[in-house]
Amino acid sequence: MEGGAVAEGLWGLADHHEKVGDIGKTIKCLEAICQSQISFLPLVEVKTRLRVSALLLRYSHNVNHAKSHLERSLLLLKSIPSSFDLKFRTFSLLSHCYHLLASFPPQRNLLLKALDLASSVPQDLSAFLWSCNFNSQLANTFIIQADFPSSLSALHSGFLSASHISFPELQMFFTASMLHVHIMQWTDDYSVEKAVQRCDDIWQTISSDKTERCPGLFFYNEMLHVFYRLRLCDYKNAQHHVDRLDQAMNALSHKMLEAQQLQDELTSLDHSLSRYDLPSRERAALSDRRSQLQDRVNALSPSSSTTAANSLEPAFFGNMDRAWTERLLLSQSPIDGEWLPKSAIYALVHLMVVISGRPKGLFKECSKRIESGMHIIQDELIKLGITDEVREADLRHTAIWMSGIYLMLQMQFLENKVALELTRSEYVEAQEALVEMKNLFTRFPTILQASECVIEMLRGQYSHSVGCYSEAAFHSIEASKLTESKSLQATCQAFAAVSYLTIGDADSSSKALDLIGPLYGMTNSLSGVREEASILFAYGLLLMKQQDLQEARNRLAKGLQIAHTHMSNLQLVSQYLTLLGNLALSLHDTVQAREILRSSLTLAKKLFDIPTQLWVLSSFTALYQQLGEKGSEMENEEHRKKKWDEMQSRLAEARGSIHHIELVEKARLEMHKVEDAQEQAEVTYGMQASLDIPESVGIEGPSPAQYSSRLVGLDTGKRWGKRRV
Repeated sequence: MEGGAVAEGLWGLADHHEKVGDIGKTIKCLEAICQSQISFLPLVEVKTRLRVSALLLRYSHNVNHAKSHLERSLLLLKSIPSSFDLKFRTFSLLSHCYHLLASFPPQRNLLLKALDLASSVPQDLSAFLWSCNFNSQLANTFIIQADFPSSLSALHSGFLSASHISFPELQMFFTASMLHVHIMQWTDDYSVEKAVQRCDDIWQTISSDKTERCPGLFFYNEMLHVFYRLRLCDYKNAQHHVDRLDQAMNALSHKMLEAQQLQDELTSLDHSLSRYDLPSRERAALSDRRSQLQDRVNALSPSSSTTAANSLEPAFFGNMDRAWTERLLLSQSPIDGEWLPKSAIYALVHLMVVISGRPKGLFKECSKRIESGMHIIQDELIKLGITDEVREADLRHTAIWMSGIYLMLQMQFLENKVALELTRSEYVEAQEALVEMKNLFTRFPTILQASECVIEMLRGQYSHSVGCYSEAAFHSIEASKLTESKSLQATCQAFAAVSYLTIGDADSSSKALDLIGPLYGMTNSLSGVREEASILFAYGLLLMKQQDLQEARNRLAKGLQIAHTHMSNLQLVSQYLTLLGNLALSLHDTVQAREILRSSLTLAKKLFDIPTQLWVLSSFTALYQQLGEKGSEMENEEHRKKKWDEMQSRLAEARGSIHHIELVEKARLEMHKVEDAQEQAEVTYGMQASLDIPESVGIEGPSPAQYSSRLVGLDTGKRWGKRRV
């Protein structure tokens, strides 16, 4: 009896301290029970340790301390025949601790034991819900180990449990998760398409208030559809989902702002009501007002938020407690999980707007979204303590996941900024963004290991844009060595081939031929039309140099159709049109050449793409010479000269920058070694799996040369002899 009274007293005192926000004293009160000489019932100690662990995980980074409490709780629970709910909660929280500590084999073994227990107890609602919880966590451990079949098996088991209790939101959660895994492994188009269709079918079974009830599930499902469409380079159909995400983000932001304002007013009212000298009439009025405000807050909050506040589940990221207004839940308790924190999802929505808008030349909107996304990320990184001086070795192990999410998003925004600035010939701005990518990578080499290929690729594009063609080819080839993706390797090699062809000497042209031959033979085996468009561009250019003009026209026409119909990439369309205009000119089809070149020049002007404008203007000079239109030729040359001077000014500014040499030099990036790199690599893989933005997105097609004679020298065909692709 004495022990029970002491426990009740300390629990009550802990409640008081937690209510006023003094978490340190709350934990001290609870740990006094665990450390007391008084003998307590095992259930009392278990409940206390569970509460301490939940507080430690929610408000601190002391994961090892929480783990010790939970492991002790499991030992105590072994002697208790029932108390299944406590056992399940302990299993779930301990699994989360192992995950934060990157102890994946122990986590997997623990979850398998939990699933065995869940299958042995009476199969009621609670047992099926906990099976969903454990299968969800188990699938994640398999993903981190790249064991996609086992992950799909665990997710399917979770789906069956959700189906047994007719829980459509949970069914949708597991179906969307299976789609995510299919997108990650992408064994064949049919399997992924089937997974997309299953998501669409189950989404239709959820009631009309589905977005309100589980907003995180809506964002997750729509984002996966965007990833799927972008992986296929189906930008037109992706746009519909991007628009839905953007609209939902704006609506939810407005709703959360209103909820926060109401919450602030509630806090102010609570402060006023706490006054002892408040007159009774005023107290009654304030109480009525508080009741009204609370009703409005409850109406705005998702249905699961009421239970989530008291749940012991790890429904938060980065060991930080966050209000429901800062969370986008995927499902209700006991899942209560998030795919990504709300701020990361909002940044990702901005990124998708950029990726879908940049190929269309919507640079103003894209620049605004890049700025908004980068602002969100910088705020979150500062909250995590990541300043300019922090390196990977300085990070707490439990902070790697969260910081990695934002760092990878930051690299995605910078990548798109580089591509955007190169397209509109703003080379200094592109330099600055690329140097920032390079610096981030050298500070966080394990977390950002997947970015090394992209950085080398962008160094190649920058080098080509400023006329350093040999360096451009070097960096493109190096980029192809840094990825296992056949599609990305093909894209890098196509870029390198264009740079070699631009150099134009016999040795470089031979190197280009060595690259293009194997590439063209593998176009049917690549996953995206984007790679095919890059290869057709390089192949068409090669055929023009070989004087095989009719075959070149066929290949370029096919590439143009892909660039226009599937990719909606205006820069690539403009470049294809310029090649086709030059080809028509060499075939003395001046009527078609004039029409094609005029369309190309219009697009190049819209994109502020000065190199392509120069390329087209040079072609117009040749056209007017053929036609004998001296007046038009002189007028065109005057305009070309102005553009040439502008281009030279921009190039001189770029080449005069302190960053120019370090970006173009033929050397790979240097990085700092991390002691536990292998362990961090496993965590990083899990992050990349959660944030699997298609790698075929965010990099422009081959940049044009500075002027046409360097890129398409039709008189050099004699150098090639009879060697053909």
